[in-house]
Amino acid sequence: MMDRGALIGGVIFALLLAMPVLLPIVGAEYLTGLLIKAMLLAIAAISLDLIIGHGGMVSLGHAAFIGVGAYATAIGLESGIEEILVLLAITLAVTGGLALVTGTLALRTSGVYFLMITLAFGQMIYFTLTSLAAYGGDDGLTLWSLATFFGSDIVQEGEGLYFFVFAALFLTWLGVWRISQSRFGRVLRAARDNPQRAEVMGYPIARYQLIAYVIAACIAGVSGLLLVQYAEFVSPSIAAWQRSGDLIVAVVLGGLGSRNGAILGAFFIVIMEEFLSSIFHEWRLIYGPLLVVLVLYAKGGLNDLLHPKSREAS
Repeated sequence: MMDRGALIGGVIFALLLAMPVLLPIVGAEYLTGLLIKAMLLAIAAISLDLIIGHGGMVSLGHAAFIGVGAYATAIGLESGIEEILVLLAITLAVTGGLALVTGTLALRTSGVYFLMITLAFGQMIYFTLTSLAAYGGDDGLTLWSLATFFGSDIVQEGEGLYFFVFAALFLTWLGVWRISQSRFGRVLRAARDNPQRAEVMGYPIARYQLIAYVIAACIAGVSGLLLVQYAEFVSPSIAAWQRSGDLIVAVVLGGLGSRNGAILGAFFIVIMEEFLSSIFHEWRLIYGPLLVVLVLYAKGGLNDLLHPKSREAS
């Protein structure tokens, strides 16, 4: 029998799948771009939840991998590489290799020290991106060509891009959940809850944590690749620590370590920002207290409002 978390996830994806049909009927095709933006944030948030919610590794530099993925894609496009699958391979190799190096060093620490060292690495990557004068430097780079899919422009705009991002979100959601429920995920949570006991039981927890860190970075890199396709522009600002803060807010707001929390948190942030900013210039005066109220009264996040006592991965 399907559990409630899977049912809620199924409803979310069914609604997203139906949106390209429903939005034109109600004359709201312009919301397609907003949904793509929310899905891209959700992909990155799910990847961060793997290391925070399941691994207990709070990173304040995760957005740097989005930036690295975006710039790897942009530089590839500027070099004449347009096949999206080739760009995907390049993105995974670059972000995975960088995560392997930075993760090996960062995981020598824990707690607040891990947070600070990931922040330091993130800022190093951010300033490296700003120094790429050939690719726009601080001002960013407007792309005049986008990736193709086997020579077709189907993934460049409109419904084709929407469904490509949708597929990436679904595979990320499903893949991270399968990881969390596997033996690997159980060891990762054991290392989160009691690392000393996990070590005594013979598990090389540093290795498990490093693998999770690299997987999360690669997924974030894919989010960066798709962001380039959506925005047709790349800027170092997407790698700034404030962007990492937004991801943490999405994960915590949605519900740490829950099946659908990262998606709910990401969509809530994007939709509320768009709605409030459209009716009130100083919308942050409402948005900030709203987040505080939600954190105080929905301690398990938005996921618990839909699925009480749902800490599936705990």
